[in-house]
Amino acid sequence: MITYYVQRDGVTERLDKIDPDWLRPGSGILVWADVQVPTADDGIVLRDVFNLHPLAVQDALDLLQHPKVETYPGLLYVVLHGINFKSATDEFTTHDTDFFLTREFLVTVHDGQRRSIEEICNLCLSNSLVMREGTVALMHRIVDRMVDHYRPSVDELEQRLNQIEDAVIETPSNQLTREILTIKRDISAMRRIVLPQRDVVGRLSRREFEVIDQEMSYRFRDVFDQLVRMSDDAIIFQERVTGILDAHLTSVSNQLASVSKVLAALAVILGPLTIVTGAFGMNLLLPIMPGGERAQFWWVVGGMGVITSSAYYAFRRKGWL
Repeated sequence: MITYYVQRDGVTERLDKIDPDWLRPGSGILVWADVQVPTADDGIVLRDVFNLHPLAVQDALDLLQHPKVETYPGLLYVVLHGINFKSATDEFTTHDTDFFLTREFLVTVHDGQRRSIEEICNLCLSNSLVMREGTVALMHRIVDRMVDHYRPSVDELEQRLNQIEDAVIETPSNQLTREILTIKRDISAMRRIVLPQRDVVGRLSRREFEVIDQEMSYRFRDVFDQLVRMSDDAIIFQERVTGILDAHLTSVSNQLASVSKVLAALAVILGPLTIVTGAFGMNLLLPIMPGGERAQFWWVVGGMGVITSSAYYAFRRKGWL
């Protein structure tokens, strides 16, 4: 579904259709086409009405593109991602938004669930000055809002990382292994998205493209600085989660070693008892022990007690129990 936002005569309107003549240079009309959940019919409109390159349209219809920037004749094609992390469900997702930018129009393609797009749409209708600044400024507003939404998600991810780190230190358990590996995967996904996105916005801030003037490059540079800080956070998170996993595995190994040590000590303590009871389990009188069968029974029990007590005392002195 395509929704059009048109700036003409100082007024921003929301329309379902547009006149193709509005897209021509010098028309004095700015058009923003927002494509939500694109279909094959929407792709035909983008190719035939907006004269977008077929390869770029094909990439836009595929909602699994990595951040990138490409140039076509008179057109700038940019792919950026929004992120969302829900600590309650340990769910970390990224969704790409495609931008087609010229001086006359802006086209955005996404899955229909982008908060940044919805917020800027409402802003355009409530304030006509938003689109009056031009298509590049409009794109900057969307990108800036997307990056602003990064910070809460990054903070949630960091908070979850702190909780797992405390749990590894205070209450280590085997269940933490799954949580650590899950958040390690999420951090890897965040790093895989933020780093190339930082490079894309960096190119937009260097006046590498003719459509972006000096003033707009300053604005994109501010967004670039935010992404640089977040990419540094992603690297730090990656190092932290690696250290947490190592500490957890060490803790589990120590617990296993402690259990093995206790079992070995118990085996040593109970081993002599098994030998004694096996050796003296016969109904025979032993000449080395005074008294009858009843007395010899108590001699054996007393000897077993002495052996057990001695082994236990020795292990206690060495700190094994």
